[in-house]
Amino acid sequence: MEIGEGFAGTGAEAAHINTVLGARSGPVGTAFATALGSPTTGHIPFLVVWEPNIPVTPATLFINKAAIASDRHGELTWGAAQAGVALGVTRYAAERFATPGAADGFVLMCAVWVDPAAADEQLVLDNNATATHDALLRGAFAPQPNDAVEALRAGHRPTNPYLRHSP
Repeated sequence: MEIGEGFAGTGAEAAHINTVLGARSGPVGTAFATALGSPTTGHIPFLVVWEPNIPVTPATLFINKAAIASDRHGELTWGAAQAGVALGVTRYAAERFATPGAADGFVLMCAVWVDPAAADEQLVLDNNATATHDALLRGAFAPQPNDAVEALRAGHRPTNPYLRHSP
């Protein structure tokens, strides 16, 4: 199981992606099927496609972190963000799985943040492509488990784009 996180962009068009990649026949495959069959109000997982009737590989489940707040937010989530995820997954798959069909034994769960205030379709697409690709790379080449401890020992504080005060 490979767990990754990616963040790209600024402002309302920023993308924050969490990924879990694993074997179709393992616990990630079970979680994938369970999530697909268990939608909740405002959060309806769906398969990521390159275009209608052409799913990306590995099979990728798009899970929206923000409930759809408006027609425009829905368009950006299901359109630009989903296309960005498709692009990021496909770029990664082309780099990692050189042999055709090599990715077929894997599934990917992708939790995607699209800000309800987002407006620029191209930025949403580009940022989601970058954040997805980066999250998958980080999952495959995860930092050592003590990197956060070492950062703390060096005097660094946790931070993220939404943090207004340093802990």
